[in-house]
Amino acid sequence: MRTSLNTLTTVRNLGILAHVDAGKTTVTERILYATGTTHKRGEVHDGTTVTDFDPQERDRGITIFAAAVSCAWDGHRVNLIDTPGHVDFADEVERSLRVLDGAVAVFDAVAGVEPQSESVWRQADRHGVPRIAFVNKLDRAGADLDRAVESIRERLHPAPLVVQLPIGAEDGFVGVVDLVRMRSLVWADGAGTAVEGPVPDELREEALRRRRALEEAVAELHPAALEEFCDCETLAAPTLTATLRDLTRSGDGVVVLCGSAYRNRGIEPLLDAVVAYLPSPSDLPGVRGVHAGAARQRAADPEEPFAGLVFKVHASATGRLSYVRVYSGTIEKGDTVWDPGTGRGERVARILRVMADRHVPLERAVAGDIVAFAGVKSARPGSTLCDPGAPLLLEPPVAAEPVVSVAVEARRGTDTGRLTAALARLVEEDPSLVVRTDAETGQIVLSGRGELHLEVAVEKIRREGGPEVTVGRPRVAYRETVVTGASGFVYRHVKQDGGAGQFAHVVLDVEPLGTEPGVTGFEFRSAVVGGRVPQEYVRAVEAGCRDALADGPLGGHPVTGLRVTLTDGSTHVKDSSDTAFRAAGRFGLREALRASGTVLLEPVAEVTVTVPQEAVGGVLGDLAARRGRVGGSGTRGGSAVVTATVPLAELFGYATRLRSRTQGRGTFTTHPAGYAPAPAGTPAR
Repeated sequence: MRTSLNTLTTVRNLGILAHVDAGKTTVTERILYATGTTHKRGEVHDGTTVTDFDPQERDRGITIFAAAVSCAWDGHRVNLIDTPGHVDFADEVERSLRVLDGAVAVFDAVAGVEPQSESVWRQADRHGVPRIAFVNKLDRAGADLDRAVESIRERLHPAPLVVQLPIGAEDGFVGVVDLVRMRSLVWADGAGTAVEGPVPDELREEALRRRRALEEAVAELHPAALEEFCDCETLAAPTLTATLRDLTRSGDGVVVLCGSAYRNRGIEPLLDAVVAYLPSPSDLPGVRGVHAGAARQRAADPEEPFAGLVFKVHASATGRLSYVRVYSGTIEKGDTVWDPGTGRGERVARILRVMADRHVPLERAVAGDIVAFAGVKSARPGSTLCDPGAPLLLEPPVAAEPVVSVAVEARRGTDTGRLTAALARLVEEDPSLVVRTDAETGQIVLSGRGELHLEVAVEKIRREGGPEVTVGRPRVAYRETVVTGASGFVYRHVKQDGGAGQFAHVVLDVEPLGTEPGVTGFEFRSAVVGGRVPQEYVRAVEAGCRDALADGPLGGHPVTGLRVTLTDGSTHVKDSSDTAFRAAGRFGLREALRASGTVLLEPVAEVTVTVPQEAVGGVLGDLAARRGRVGGSGTRGGSAVVTATVPLAELFGYATRLRSRTQGRGTFTTHPAGYAPAPAGTPAR
C-alpha cells in the first residue's frame, strides 16, 4: 500500500550545522535520547556517540563524516544528518545540504558566530535551506545569549527572532521562558524532561519586554502580522507561531532558541521548533531536473515516477551502500532503477533506514525519505537514480577543488595494486579527493582540502586493512594567471601529411579577468565579424583554449583569471575542421600565454587564532614570519582573538608551533580565502 501525500507533511529532513566544537554531535545525541531512539546519552569525550561511530572520529573527538539518523517526535519522522564542523570536510556539508529541507545551526554561547559557522551558513544560503538557530552551552562561564544573537545579526545578516529567555546564567542555567506561549520550562538536575510552569515573577517584566520586541520584529517582516498588530496591539500565540513559520521558510528571519545540550536542557523545545517552523517535503517546490535537453519538474508525491539523488557512498572491501534522498515516487526492494549519468540500470537489492552505522531493513521508500540502497554498484555521490520509464537527471552537488597534495606510495612494491584499489574506494566516497599520477616522477599524488583531510584519508587506508603507506610532505595547489596580456596574437595551425590536411588560423586577445591578480575564472568570447570563422569552429577554439588552461608556462600549473577573445581568423575550404580549430585554440593560447606576463598564485587562508592575552605578541610575530597579514584583533571570553590572511603553504605544522608557544592553550581555525600572488622566487614546481 502506497503512502499518501498527506504523510509527507509529517516528515522533516534536517541537518545540524556549526563550527567545530560548538556542540553539534552532542545536540544530535540528546535529540536521539529525547525521542527514545537511544536509552543512554552518548558523550563525545567518551567516544560513545551514535553518529561519531568511525574510530578516527572517536579518537580525534570531532565529526569527520556526515552521519544520518532517523527518529520520531510528536507524530513526525525526523531524518537528521550530523555534519562535520571542520573546514577540511566542508564538502561533506555541501553534499548533505543539497538533499536537506531545513537545518539547525548551533552556536557557542561564549564564542557566538565563529569562522566555520559563517561558512556553513553561506553554504546553506546557496542551497536555500531554511534554518533555525540554537545557542548552545549556556551553562559555560562567559555565556551570553544577547551577545551571541548580536553576532548572528552582524555577521550572518538575518533578522534573529529570539523566542526564549534563559532562566539562570552560566552554571546556574536551569531552564527557559517560552516567549511564544509565555510559560517556563525548567529542567532539574538529571531530569530527562522539563517541568512546565508560569513565568517566574522576577523574570515577568523582562519576559514581557522581550515578547513585545519579538512581536514588533515579526510585524516589521510580515504584512499579515503587521495588520493584526496594528489592530490589536499584540499578536496571539497561534498568529505568532504561523508567522515565525512563514519567516523561517522564506529566509526573512531565523528563530533563535537556547539551551545546554551537554546538560540536556533545551532539546525538547528545539524539537518542537523543528516540527513547527521547518518545512516538510510537501511544503517545497518539486525537484527540478533535465531530460532530453528540456527542464522537468517532479513533485514530492509517492504517486509520481521515482527520482532520487545519491549524496553519500560508503564503499568497503565487503560491499557498498548508496545514501539516497528520495524526491518523488516509491521504490521497493528488488526494483530496477536507472542511472542517467552512466546509462546503466541497477537493481536495488535492499533498502535500509539509516541509524549511523546501524541499519533497519525496509520494504519500500517513498518521496521525502532519506535511506540507503544496497546493490547499486555504479552510483557515485551526485548520481541520479530514477524510474527507467521516466528518466530525469538532477543537478549534482559541485565538489570543491583540492588545495593540498601529498605523494603516497606503498612501502612494499608488491602492495601497489592494493594501494590503488584503496585509493579508488576513497575517491568513490569523497569526490573532493583527487588521485593522479605525476607525469614526471611517476608518483601517486593524493589531493584534498587540507592537511587534516589528507591525514584522515591516509589513516582510513591503514585502518581498513590497506597496505602500509609512505606519505610525502604536503604541497599546495598553485595556479598561474595573466597580469599583462597579449593583443592580436596570430596562430596558424597547418598540418599536411598525405590525404586530408588540417588548417586553422586564429587571432587571439588575452587579458586579465580582473584588476587584481587573485581573481579566478575563465571567460571566452568571440568578436569575429563577417563569418570569417564559422560558429561551430568558434566553439572548437573555445574548447581548445580550455584544454590549454591545464598547463601554464611557469610551472605547468592550471591557468586561471583570464579572458580570451577570438578577434579574427580564416578557414580553408577543404582542410578546416573542428579538430584543426581545437588544436589552433590549444596551441595558440599556449603560445599567447608565453608572450604574456604571468605570475604564480598560491592559495591563502583566513586564520582565526584564539590565545591567552599574554601570548599575543609571540603569535603576531609568528604570523608575520609566515607571511601573514593581520586583519584585526579583539577579545572574546577573556582570550585574545587574532584574524590574519596567511599563505596555505606556511600553515603546515602551525598547530604544533601554536601549542608550543601557548602551552597548549591556543587554538586556531582556517577557511579558504582564495588565491594571492606568490612572492618572487617561489619555486614553480
